[in-house]
Amino acid sequence: MCDFDALWADVLRIFPVLGGASAISNDPVDEKVFQNVRQHLNMLGSIDTFAALVDLEIQSAIRNVLVPKFWKHFHAGLVSSELQGGINDRALAIEALPDKNRLFTQFIDAINELHDGFQSLMQVKPRLIQLVGTGGKPAAKTVKLMQEDGIKNSLRDSLLAQLPPTFSVVVGAFYWVHFKLFTKASNLALTTVDSDVFDELLCIGCNFDAEQCCCQRLTDMVNKTNMKLFEMNLIDRLTGSALTALIKLKIKEHINDTCMGIFDRSHLKQLETWLSDVIMSWLTNIFTEWKSKDSISDIEVPESVKSFKVKLTYFMYETFAQSVIGQFFSIIIDYPDSIPAIDDLKICMEKIDMRVYLTESLRSSLEARILHPGVNTMDILTGYVAAIKAIRHLDSTGVILEMVTAPIKDYLRKRNDTVRRVVTGLTEEGPTDLSEELAKGESIKECKDSGADEFSNWENWEPDPFGIDASIMQYNSSRKMRSADIISMVVDIYGSKELFMTEYRNLMADRLLAQLDFNSEKEIRNLELLKIRFGESLLHSCEVMLKDVTDSKRINAHIHSDGNRTENQLFEISSLIVSAQFWPSFNKESLQLPEEIENEFKKYTKAYEAYKGNRTLNWRTVTGRVNIEIEIGDRTMEMVVSPILAVIIYHFQTKNEWTIEDLSSITKVPPSALRRRLSFWQNHGLISETTPGVFTLLEKESEKSQFEDMSLAEADEEDLESAMASASDQREEELQVFWSYIVGMLTNLDSMPIDRIHQMLKLFASHSGGVEFTQEELKHFLQRKVREHKLIFSGGVYQLAK
Repeated sequence: MCDFDALWADVLRIFPVLGGASAISNDPVDEKVFQNVRQHLNMLGSIDTFAALVDLEIQSAIRNVLVPKFWKHFHAGLVSSELQGGINDRALAIEALPDKNRLFTQFIDAINELHDGFQSLMQVKPRLIQLVGTGGKPAAKTVKLMQEDGIKNSLRDSLLAQLPPTFSVVVGAFYWVHFKLFTKASNLALTTVDSDVFDELLCIGCNFDAEQCCCQRLTDMVNKTNMKLFEMNLIDRLTGSALTALIKLKIKEHINDTCMGIFDRSHLKQLETWLSDVIMSWLTNIFTEWKSKDSISDIEVPESVKSFKVKLTYFMYETFAQSVIGQFFSIIIDYPDSIPAIDDLKICMEKIDMRVYLTESLRSSLEARILHPGVNTMDILTGYVAAIKAIRHLDSTGVILEMVTAPIKDYLRKRNDTVRRVVTGLTEEGPTDLSEELAKGESIKECKDSGADEFSNWENWEPDPFGIDASIMQYNSSRKMRSADIISMVVDIYGSKELFMTEYRNLMADRLLAQLDFNSEKEIRNLELLKIRFGESLLHSCEVMLKDVTDSKRINAHIHSDGNRTENQLFEISSLIVSAQFWPSFNKESLQLPEEIENEFKKYTKAYEAYKGNRTLNWRTVTGRVNIEIEIGDRTMEMVVSPILAVIIYHFQTKNEWTIEDLSSITKVPPSALRRRLSFWQNHGLISETTPGVFTLLEKESEKSQFEDMSLAEADEEDLESAMASASDQREEELQVFWSYIVGMLTNLDSMPIDRIHQMLKLFASHSGGVEFTQEELKHFLQRKVREHKLIFSGGVYQLAK
């Protein structure tokens, strides 16, 4: 008869796990105990059942004892509250932890305890082999239990099944400390502190005093922990995600520390070297440092580490590209000094498709930085030209350029001074982007020439880029994007060369009228360069204007050489005689000259008529410059002013006090405009507003009135005003030609919508060779007639006012 109690006692001596114990004594078990258990198991025929029972008890011990004890280390209330906010962003949570060293120690203690239990369970295998013996063939269940990774897999699965959400942050803190220890040497190499001072600082690895440094002890603890994780087959599955998050955090930190705001040198090679020498060396250290030096070889480094380098390289390129794109507005402003940064981004974009991210980021950046009323138009144009240069260097296809600059062009179209600023940038003194482009002397490439260029340069042909938006290609072929120069793209803001040339003619007229010492060579040079760009037909009027200036100098010289005319003249007159049909329209200002001054102009007119025969002069007295000398009291002033300012101060010779109404009546200048001109003399201390609307000549410089509060800037504003009518006023004057036809149509048809009016007027213009205009321009013209009560707009149609 078998004593089952004694038999069970022997079984528990061999396998304590069957009694619910998770640890096995290291004391050796006598062979007689093994023989007794083996004999009874064979006699009962239950060896398979016993092996299955052992297998189940091992799994139960792992699930119910080892794993709960392990997670208990990380379920303390303090740890949980610290880490709860970092579940969604593990990398940020790791960096924000206040006490990483405590979590470091806590993780090591938990792994040590788990490893001890694991080692105890691993002793079941040799004892079961010893129990079965070598004489017979083990059963299937026994074979399953005796597989080397059986317990490891069961432990891994149980741990992952009970994984708390904050554990990855604890693992991250552990490896954060390890990374700090590992990179201590490289950080010391970058330190420039004197050795005497350095001895007084804390160790950058362990944060202890230099004399109490424990970096080596901590490193040994890390290596032993990594070894235990590797033995339990947990180093990949249990720590992989946290390790990846930490590495990505370190890559981002390194890019921000070494590359942020530095655009004049390339960074990719340095980043690749750092990734290989620091990050990959650290990963290799995690997997191999705890091994003996003799057993380490490249073959033994896990394939997962080697393949992980590819993923990390991809992430590094992506992070660096995002960093560069985030600073691309500054890169545009710094161009061409920032070309190395653009070249780096180009390499990244060859490996990673960042085009959509780049366009969206750059468009939002440009809209926030320059597309608002606080930025003047010239600065927006400067940014636009810089963006063209920088983006074209990055992407030669023109796709990104078209998508990014579309909002800039739309915004510039809404600004009234855009055309004038562009023309000013093309022709002003000093180096500007637009003037440098103009000096290159290249003609604007039309769309119709792009096809011929493509076939003539077939060796360098490139296909349309993949992923281009069809709406962009509808009006702008990629060939046009590639070939268009900067001036072409600036002109393309309005899509009309004629509009730019009209504005250039206005600016040129202002310069010719304002500059007494006119620099004809500069204007002729600009004119010739513009001819190359825009064609001679558009600039014929400008040639006539320059010829008028030259002819005027010759005529002035001839008239001044007449001794009989100059005998009794009060002052010398130099005129600019213009051909009215070739010059822009002048604004509607007027000025009545004093009689004695007007007589001098009549004398000049007679001299001109005698010289030119059947021609005469119509004077525009409000435009020009007057050299005057003022003597008042003990003061003498010489200055150059506009005719209206000279006439105002001239009238104070005959009368020391004028009301604004009387002076307006004698000069034919509106009171509002006259008051603005009077402020000029107020600021020069010659006139004072003694009472509202009454101005008095000041004999002494100290005599000032309480009503004088105008600034000199306000007074000098009139010098900046153009003598020419604005482009919109000129355009409206051109459309006035069609007014009689509009009246006739509405008289016959009673009412018409604007599109019908536009179609009929275009038909008339095409037959008569008249002015071409858009429906939007016609709308503004008709709305002005509505405001003048000449038309009525109701229900979407226009009618004549009754």
